Amino acid sequence: MRTDERREHIMNAFERLAPFIQDFIYRNKWEELHGNQVAACEVIFDSDDNLLLSSGTASGKTEAAFLPVLTELYEHPSSSVGVMYISPLKALINDQFKRLDLLLEDSNIPVTKWHGDASVTRKNRLMKNPEGVLQITPESLESLLTNKRGACMKMFSDLRFVIIDEVHSFMRDARGLQLLCVLERLKNLTGVNPRRVGLSATLGDVSLAKDWLNTGTGRECVAPLFDEGKKKVRIHIERFVNYADKKDFVERDGSLNKVNDSSGGDIGDREHYDYLFKQTLDKKTIIFANSREEIELVMAHLRETALKNKAPDVYRVHHGNVSALLRENTEDEMKSTDEKIVTGATVTLELGIDIGSLDQAVQIGAPMNVSSFAQRLGRCGRRGQVPQILFTFVESLKINSSDTLGPINWEFIRTIAIIELYLRERWIEPIPPLKHAYNLLYHQTMSCLKSSGEMSPAGLAQAVLSLSCFREISKEDYKKLLGHLIYIDQLERTEHGGLVIGRAGEKVVNSHKFLTVFLAPEYLLVKDENRTIGTVDKVYPVGTRFALAGMSWETVDVNVKSKVLFVKRVQGISAVDWDMDFEVDLHTVLVRKVRSILQGQEEYKYLSERCDERLNEIRYIARNSGILEHLVTTLSDKKFAVFSWVGTRQLTTLHYALLQRKIKSRRLWSTTLYLEVIFGGTADELEAIIRDILRSELDLYTLPLPDKIQIRGKYNEFVPAELLRKQFIEDYLDFQGLKEGMGQV
Repeated sequence: MRTDERREHIMNAFERLAPFIQDFIYRNKWEELHGNQVAACEVIFDSDDNLLLSSGTASGKTEAAFLPVLTELYEHPSSSVGVMYISPLKALINDQFKRLDLLLEDSNIPVTKWHGDASVTRKNRLMKNPEGVLQITPESLESLLTNKRGACMKMFSDLRFVIIDEVHSFMRDARGLQLLCVLERLKNLTGVNPRRVGLSATLGDVSLAKDWLNTGTGRECVAPLFDEGKKKVRIHIERFVNYADKKDFVERDGSLNKVNDSSGGDIGDREHYDYLFKQTLDKKTIIFANSREEIELVMAHLRETALKNKAPDVYRVHHGNVSALLRENTEDEMKSTDEKIVTGATVTLELGIDIGSLDQAVQIGAPMNVSSFAQRLGRCGRRGQVPQILFTFVESLKINSSDTLGPINWEFIRTIAIIELYLRERWIEPIPPLKHAYNLLYHQTMSCLKSSGEMSPAGLAQAVLSLSCFREISKEDYKKLLGHLIYIDQLERTEHGGLVIGRAGEKVVNSHKFLTVFLAPEYLLVKDENRTIGTVDKVYPVGTRFALAGMSWETVDVNVKSKVLFVKRVQGISAVDWDMDFEVDLHTVLVRKVRSILQGQEEYKYLSERCDERLNEIRYIARNSGILEHLVTTLSDKKFAVFSWVGTRQLTTLHYALLQRKIKSRRLWSTTLYLEVIFGGTADELEAIIRDILRSELDLYTLPLPDKIQIRGKYNEFVPAELLRKQFIEDYLDFQGLKEGMGQV
């Protein structure tokens, strides 16, 4: 498009916006509308389609959605809530509320927050006089639909738009399917079919996201393409080494749980903390780690390092178990232009909470995947700055190790692969849909019954199975689920042949935890004398020290009944144990990129000299081990490594196919790229068996899967084992992908 045509498009879009929005743009001295904002205006104003906006972080996506939508609401006022904004995080709602409040101050369009911490008075006012914009989480919307069915009919009788923020985060799990179910149930209840607007910075397959957003609407979806231009990025990777037979990363001092900072074997760790201290000094920084345990430890060490250097304490911790008040205080401090805060975080700061301009981001170890890297990179470089991200690795090298592949740091190579895929190829993992979410099927069955009361089996089946998320689930499977729920007293037949919630089911649906479909452990509240610090997932007995919110605490009392730990602040560094924080599903494209890096000769300018040397060393080991050329590599007597160079789902399929042939294998860790196989024959014989598996018509339903299928699901205990098995086979295994992937080996 020529420059004059582009300017004309921008002016046309601007002139169609409501006067209060034009005034807002003038007051805030916007130079012009962004490409995505112009495109959004054209779709909203000139069509009846859904809209998917996928563009980089800080590209103005939120404004792109709201400017035309609010214009429509201003020019054609609704007789109920007109716009519903749905976010995965309460913190994001709070953040967007402030921005919307400023935008709408001259519009006479009210905006209402609706979540667990929001004002009850404002909620009641909205139910009596529904209007304007509603900001809500999926769980709160489910609660409204389940418990206030009548109010919902009034509140949403003229709903025009549903804006869904951070679409990619919803697409990943059952929580997103819950949202789609609730929206479709709301449509069925009110007879209103609002347009949907989806927002995301990290979508790998736009067509999958369009299908997801369209679910149950019957509409088309437009995903405008616009040139965001090439952006400069500053990246640096540094490495530190512990030379020890056994890494002493966290040495605990007896039952006190203190970390011995002067223990042997941690020279690399100390060098790492000193380096991080210097690199973040007087720089507003987010430090990302993949686990709460690691980020707590890193930030505690940085605070100690600052103390030794008589530097100010600017170190904060932000994750889901830090109290909401402390997290909000940290966010406010980061927004301040004067404060050079250094915040340690996990995934909680990946999403679009406004934290102002950052000088840099730091990643400890490898990002979980390309999508995560894109999100974290997007947190810096706002306000016209060049994004700057620093990666650090601390390795523990075993001296005189006999493990052939042990010296290969797969996380390090995976990081290079992630960077190259995103920055050079603009590739992000597609998010495959979950088609057999029986965990959610149970939840929606109980939610429908709680909302409607007694229903006939046929009526219940119609209400639930008609939801588009369950279109792959057969009536036979649903009948099995209902029969099982009756057997375990979750449901009960009435004398009229109808179904109601049973005694055991009442305990589930009447719990405040029923609304959530994601799995979370039982947490204990941690309090000092004056405030709540956060939560932990286990009891730390009196006298035990542990880390939380970047500080060290000692338990002084435990109230088991109330599930509260009373603590006092103590000096020094303490450790904390958390249950598993994350699961990683590696894509075949990423795994193959790892292989190509090991095979290649390319140098990467963002590697430090030590990292460059390490890359060459790993390449040498990989080439001489045979893993790049051979499917099977001998590790030792009866122990082999199988490198199929496929993703997690495909590798898992091969694992069970081998087990079917009485051959044991295992993935050494969650992000491993290969199978370690115990086999009594030769490498050639093992390869022949694998090739035979690939040529076979493998029936996945005959595989020797464990009795308890390892699928994370909050309500799996209420689902028959055979259905969980089916879900695992259909949604977590991929024989066709295995064959296609290995056809290139």
